[in-house]
Amino acid sequence: MADFTFRISPNIVLGSYTTSRLGEFALQYGKRFMLVLDPILKDVKSHEKVLQSLKDRGIEFFVFEELAEGATTKSIQKALTLARQSHVQGIIGVGGGRAINVARTIAAIYNETDEVYAFAEGKSISSQPLPLICLPTTTRDPFVFTDTIPLTDSRISQIALIKAQNSLCKLVLFDPNMTATLSANQTESMTIESMCLATEAYLSQKANFFSDMIAEKAVEILGYATDANRSLTITTPAEELLSQGGCMASLASATSSIGVASLLALCINARYRTSRSLVTAILFPHIIEDCAKFKSDRVAKLLQLLNTASQSGSPEECAKAFADDIRQRLAKANLPARLKDLNISIEQLALAAEDAGKLDYINSLPRSMTSDDLFSLIKQAY
Repeated sequence: MADFTFRISPNIVLGSYTTSRLGEFALQYGKRFMLVLDPILKDVKSHEKVLQSLKDRGIEFFVFEELAEGATTKSIQKALTLARQSHVQGIIGVGGGRAINVARTIAAIYNETDEVYAFAEGKSISSQPLPLICLPTTTRDPFVFTDTIPLTDSRISQIALIKAQNSLCKLVLFDPNMTATLSANQTESMTIESMCLATEAYLSQKANFFSDMIAEKAVEILGYATDANRSLTITTPAEELLSQGGCMASLASATSSIGVASLLALCINARYRTSRSLVTAILFPHIIEDCAKFKSDRVAKLLQLLNTASQSGSPEECAKAFADDIRQRLAKANLPARLKDLNISIEQLALAAEDAGKLDYINSLPRSMTSDDLFSLIKQAY
């Protein structure tokens, strides 16, 4: 196998009320920050504890929350201009994927002379990044532990991947209390997405002993978090287990790779602003069934760790039970089970499959695939 290299970066703090220590951690990197804040947090008043933590430590900051279009080159360029004019010493990103990816991009290219569009087109970053702190509020983030930043090129509504510096993020805080902003359906779809991230990392051609260990533990923890009977045997609250499982799934993805469902969800979201977690959840059982044809033993192992369905029978039967379990979760949460329920035409999805086939992640999938293979899976899920 290839040499294994593990860098301890960024630092991770996970636990209830870690948000109240945000200002304490930020002081290690400066006293003047740009805060990229998901506007949803203001609607539910969760932003107040973030702002108060910074104010209590005497930190100067201004808030950028114009994220209605997501992590697009247009919104990033506007935020980048404001950050440079304010001469900030660091960036803080709080919220879901759009807020975190905007914050990561600004920190990565702040000291460059070009606009963000040049990097969306493939220009390399040569400067040092600004210190960056991320506080995800959606239990998982498949890219926060990587040097890849996904964003949408506003000019063509297509996904672009920026290669950032290895030392980009200094600290990631996971606070289970911040997930209170999510609805029950959002929590369920993101839980299934976390399971999918761990499964994709486990089945990827880039999987290694370390990512396998983390992926297995992620699935086990998520199984406890979503099974009321099993959760009675431990004292850890379900929301904390979801944060732990999501964090570990994100780590597994970073040390291995995302897979088909996450790749297609990225490209569909870039073109049509459809929920990434929902697309991933819909595709997940189809990915399991596809991988069962050639990695049934590993799929069966994950079912054993999840421990929510019958584990008797052959590996192929266990893989089917795993896929059925995910479909039952979708039905129980009243979530769409087919891509057609998202009001996207099959012709539009064909464009997203073409986009996905052009990205480097195509080389890390569980098996060799082309855009046509990706579209075949889309048709099965449609």
